[in-house]
Amino acid sequence: MHAWESIQITINYIEDHLCDEIKIDKLASLACLSTFYYQRLFKRLVKCSLQEYMKYRRLAVSSKALCESDARIIDIAVKYQFSNHANYSRAFKEVYGVTPDEYRKHQLPLNHFVKPELLLNYVMMDEGIPLISDEMVIEITRKKFDKERYFVGIEQEVEVSELMSPQTTGVSTITYLWEELGKRVNDIPYKRKDGNDFGVLYMGNAREGNCMYMAGVEVDRYVEVKGFKTFVLPIKEYLVTGFEAETFDELVNSAINKADAFTARWMEEHNLVGVGGFAAELYYPPTEQSAYLEHLVCFKEKE
Repeated sequence: MHAWESIQITINYIEDHLCDEIKIDKLASLACLSTFYYQRLFKRLVKCSLQEYMKYRRLAVSSKALCESDARIIDIAVKYQFSNHANYSRAFKEVYGVTPDEYRKHQLPLNHFVKPELLLNYVMMDEGIPLISDEMVIEITRKKFDKERYFVGIEQEVEVSELMSPQTTGVSTITYLWEELGKRVNDIPYKRKDGNDFGVLYMGNAREGNCMYMAGVEVDRYVEVKGFKTFVLPIKEYLVTGFEAETFDELVNSAINKADAFTARWMEEHNLVGVGGFAAELYYPPTEQSAYLEHLVCFKEKE
């Protein structure tokens, strides 16, 4: 068993026992390591300490209870192993920038510390061969578009870390942007009936450390609409990373944050480099069985 596999076993165990007291000795035993080396290896692979990770995941899962139930905050806090209301509220505010009460009242979209799938960092598959992880199926192919595709939506400057890092926490600018698009989508003409929802990041006029992100819908012709941004997906060959999960929530809460890093590592291993100055996401209508999106980048062979 590789080192990352033993840590993944404990990550899965933690996820199944977030409402229980979790002993380090138990986790170290599952990983077949001493407590000292287990904690060192965990921090190296997960990029935060064990205690921090458990706090992040408990906060993430407990936030759903804040939205989906009318349970008292103190009861939710105790259920997820926080000692009292004040301790829970302080941790929630430190991680997300809002208190549990504010979050429950305003239903703010949040970025959570995503449960890692370490095999995505260490396992490589061939082009066209699906890779099955605990949460999704991933497949990389090449696809050439023989005509331009047009998208209209709204854009906003965001921090690069919000799009690239599964460890980023706080109020989600991206989710808010998609919600705003939903409110205004009827103002967009010429929507393509069989078209995709579309997300794209690019530099534009963004400040250092930031990028522009657009959330949009596909239209059947080039059109400029006041108050909206138009993006043309050019005729090119793309490297396409397909992500399939059981539900749309699993897809957007996990896959998007992992797509860029996984695709970049795959390209590095296959002597490819990204070009074009943008990365795009094509969302397909979810079915009862699954949800699917494609992550697209232009590429060329390294010189």
